[in-house]
Amino acid sequence: MYKRYTLDNGLRVVTEHIPFVKSISIGVWIETGSKHETTENNGISHFIEHMLFKGTTTKSAKEIAELIDGIGGQINAFTSKECTCYYTKVLDDHYELAIDLLADMLFHSKFDPEDIEKEKSVVYEEISMYEDSPEDLAHDLLNQSIFKNNSLGFPILGVHDSLKKIDRDMILNYMKEFYVPNNAVISVAGNFQEENLLKIIEDKFGNWKKSDILKKSEMPLQYNFENISKSKDIEQIHYCLGFKGISLGQSSLYPLLVVNNILGGSMSSRLFQNIREERGLAYSIYSYPSTYKGGGLLTIYAGMSPHLLQEVKDLIYKELEELKLKGLATLELTKSKEQLKGNYMLGLESTSSRMTSMGKSELLLNKIYSPKEVIQKIDEVKMEDVNSIIQEVIQLDCVASTTVGKI
Repeated sequence: MYKRYTLDNGLRVVTEHIPFVKSISIGVWIETGSKHETTENNGISHFIEHMLFKGTTTKSAKEIAELIDGIGGQINAFTSKECTCYYTKVLDDHYELAIDLLADMLFHSKFDPEDIEKEKSVVYEEISMYEDSPEDLAHDLLNQSIFKNNSLGFPILGVHDSLKKIDRDMILNYMKEFYVPNNAVISVAGNFQEENLLKIIEDKFGNWKKSDILKKSEMPLQYNFENISKSKDIEQIHYCLGFKGISLGQSSLYPLLVVNNILGGSMSSRLFQNIREERGLAYSIYSYPSTYKGGGLLTIYAGMSPHLLQEVKDLIYKELEELKLKGLATLELTKSKEQLKGNYMLGLESTSSRMTSMGKSELLLNKIYSPKEVIQKIDEVKMEDVNSIIQEVIQLDCVASTTVGKI
């Protein structure tokens, strides 16, 4: 059962006690990502994520690593378009140490100017690595293209020009604006003693000063539908299609998930079976929805030999036209719902996935759905809901595409 607490400074704490496990996962979630940046500071959310591991006033970067390794735990972080998360997974005996470490990194990181310059080199390499992964590049270019009129299109890693400008003052000012308790959530899942856990969190995070000027304005999303390509001397062509999807928190997410499963979301999906299994035209082909505050995407990806591009394109469009014309069969609807329920329940088997599910939902939606509620929402999807979302999302005259390879 989920429990929710709010400290006096506005920090939300969500917990799920799982007494039969020996681990505990703890995440500190901040509602800031590339979406909250400008062209001047693009990449700063991800860069701050890196810098919090570079040492505090009491611990060096090496000591942070040795401390968590010494108890057999894990510590990591990630940045997305809408949030940043710092998390640990440790044995339940060590959760006080884990919370102390997260607080130390959050409040006492040094941001040494020399470390900042060193870490820029690391992020430049990360950008280069991304450029060398044409599949990732195709997805990133699609986001940049379809959201070109909105900060949601900014790359999470940033670009060389914006990263060069980042300095200590810029980092501290950005954190002062977004790294505040009323813009954060602590999510905990696993085995713990509740009263003691809350006392430790209050002790470590209770003095975090809230912001009275926190701005959370949502720009209305304008979609940009165009075809763009990037020439790269590689063996395959990487092709992405993007359709206007739905916003985070909308009830139509579940019908869209059902449709995506049948279209390209699994090994038994239409695109995978037709294009890869029956015809052998592509090694990798799949689809997936992305949801954000105020908008979303349905993306289809395929990787193939250059001379097969047109044939694969035609087959994808043929499947989409068929989907719009005939919808799903009753058997497909039932199968997809069972698949979704199975995937969802299996995903709840680890404390880290439960912590992630709770933290992100509380941060971005101010609500956590219980497994029972999620299963009920999947069960309630009817054929008319599916047909409605197909007509709403699969708009073949409003589609963006990106192509990466020898063009």
